[in-house]
Amino acid sequence: MAPEQQPVPFPIAHRAANDLAVLRRAEAMGLPLLECDVHLYQGRLEVRHLKTAGPLPLLWDRWELADPYAPRLLLDGVLAAASPRTELMLDLKGASPRLARDVLEQVAAAGRAATSVAARSWRLLDEFDEAPGVRRFHSVGRPYQLLELRRRYGRSGVEAVTIDARLLDAAAVTGLRRLAPTVVTWPVDSLASARRLGTWGVSGIITNDLELARILLLERPERGHDLTDNAVG
Repeated sequence: MAPEQQPVPFPIAHRAANDLAVLRRAEAMGLPLLECDVHLYQGRLEVRHLKTAGPLPLLWDRWELADPYAPRLLLDGVLAAASPRTELMLDLKGASPRLARDVLEQVAAAGRAATSVAARSWRLLDEFDEAPGVRRFHSVGRPYQLLELRRRYGRSGVEAVTIDARLLDAAAVTGLRRLAPTVVTWPVDSLASARRLGTWGVSGIITNDLELARILLLERPERGHDLTDNAVG
């Protein structure tokens, strides 16, 4: 099958909304769906990938340390800066119900037409059951979580799944598409990998490479610029 005839997964720009400069660059490239990480910390919704060290004033991830006293980006700032045409995928980092409730409140106050939320603590997604325009992703990062997803939702199904690419093969994607109309995976940073995942039936890919995201979007003129165009139902 020629590349232009293959199913093209929808691109999502990984962490692009964690930094307002990157957000603006992604929007200038025409990318319509940007991901960001949302933490509830000391009563505020902070947008960052870096972790805190409990009560210590540190921000870290593996071998990276950041200035703990630098101003931190807040979710309301991201919601205000993003174009109304940009959909945000808010990855909820934590298990507190207040995290979900505060995110829902700020999204509603911003009046955004479309927003996605993802969480590994799946009960947080229940807070968005009645929220108009919010797409809910059950996030899966470990083999035991995939087994639990199938056990818990095998009969009822879920709206959408985001899953580590290391857990996928063609058979796994086929099974997930019976469970959810939309299946997204990460991290995908090569065109060959994105195309292979598209042939397996993956709806979208989360990539760190903005140029790759732009290329995939250009390959989708007949499929549209919305992730739901790759859903099954």
